[in-house]
Amino acid sequence: MRRRGTIFAALCAAMLVAPGLSEAQTFHARGRALDGDTLAVDIRLLGIDAFEARQMCERRNGCWSCGKAAQDLAARALRDADAVITLTPSSTYGRPVATVTVRGADLGETLLRAGLAIPQAQYLRLDPARRARYETAFADAQGRRAGAFAGTWLPPARWRKGERLACERRQ
Repeated sequence: MRRRGTIFAALCAAMLVAPGLSEAQTFHARGRALDGDTLAVDIRLLGIDAFEARQMCERRNGCWSCGKAAQDLAARALRDADAVITLTPSSTYGRPVATVTVRGADLGETLLRAGLAIPQAQYLRLDPARRARYETAFADAQGRRAGAFAGTWLPPARWRKGERLACERRQ
């Protein structure tokens, strides 16, 4: 629970007082109570769509939990490190959208390089440098057959709509 408090404190600091501003900013989001005085807010990462927590991908030897792997990688990146969260003016699925940097590494790019997310270039029109980095990271992961790209996978948006791989339907 202490780690969550540390991550939440870093999140609040990054969201509420932006560099160069002297007053707090507000944003709208759904939150949940971790305990009586600690809240958590869900934030979507800008420009990527990572595999869903329960999503499966397929390799030669059958289904594997590519969504859980994406969740675990993000959790490891956030563990014991301050995150720099930069909110964008947009929201998706009722959640604020942000970029997150941990130890100088862009979390979205990290997930792409690991083969655990796909880029969403349409959301990066105003950030061409990030768009180029994300597309390069994605192409690199595909070339190395990293993560999901070592086999068969569905884009997370299609999985959310109920489409499943054959190996998932057999289970």
